[in-house]
Amino acid sequence: MLEFDGLTKSYGANRVLDDVTFAVAPGTMFGFCGSNGAGKTTTMRIALGLVRADAGEVRWRGRPLDHEVRRRIGYMPEERGLYPKMRVGEQLAYFARLHGLDARAAGRAADEWAGRLGLGDRRGDAVEKLSLGNQQRVQLAAALVSRPEVLILDEPFSGLDPVGVDALADGLLEQVRGGVPVVFSSHQLDLVERLCDSVGILARGRMVAVGTVPELRQREAGRLLRVVVPDAPRGWAAALPGVRVVSEQAGDTLLALDAGGDDQAVLAAAVRTGRVTHFAWREPTLVELFREAVADDRTPEAVAA
Repeated sequence: MLEFDGLTKSYGANRVLDDVTFAVAPGTMFGFCGSNGAGKTTTMRIALGLVRADAGEVRWRGRPLDHEVRRRIGYMPEERGLYPKMRVGEQLAYFARLHGLDARAAGRAADEWAGRLGLGDRRGDAVEKLSLGNQQRVQLAAALVSRPEVLILDEPFSGLDPVGVDALADGLLEQVRGGVPVVFSSHQLDLVERLCDSVGILARGRMVAVGTVPELRQREAGRLLRVVVPDAPRGWAAALPGVRVVSEQAGDTLLALDAGGDDQAVLAAAVRTGRVTHFAWREPTLVELFREAVADDRTPEAVAA
């Protein structure tokens, strides 16, 4: 188990992390979500020993992370940590040797991951000659080339085209099937929802929601009611008791009902405004769950599984 336990970090009066706690089981993928400045990168840098926490620790298999354990972690920073004038193949082999592989094993691993990520014919090119998307693939290959026990990736899908996203996703899922715990941060919440076994949402340095997407749906927003009345005036549902308007655009209204909300009363109100062309419950997306959790970060306690 990869455990982030009570991480707290301040810079002067600015508390960047406040008791951040979550765990990632072997063979699972954890999506780490949050707005810019929420504290995601700081959390990952603490795990890698690049930043020292004021309190708390990160453990792998019950052991606090030290230099020896960190050599077995594959890390992909948000900012590209590559040598631009170095050839792709040489660079990958170099990173593999930094993690303890001998020269022959490092060369084989470099060739393998360059080929698997679509860079086989670019192994002799300098990194600076590659497109931004291919540089991102090199960055991922550098994280995988040492056959890591743990993967920590900061915005790995940034800048990738759909083909690159699929290649990266396939590579990560293969690692998960091999028992590797994977943590990655991303603003692309559709990818997080599609790939991850569990999700954590960080807001202003605090974990405001942790769990599987179905668990978050149950606790955060329940089900949402979508009502489409093309000619309805804006705000028609705002005064209904037990109803909160999540979004409203061109007669397409998304509503959240609390325990006192009556869907039949909503339907009757919609009919009074015009012809109802759609009326149905649906599950919230991760984007909507994210907005809900961040909006709810006015309470002193986070929602946790």
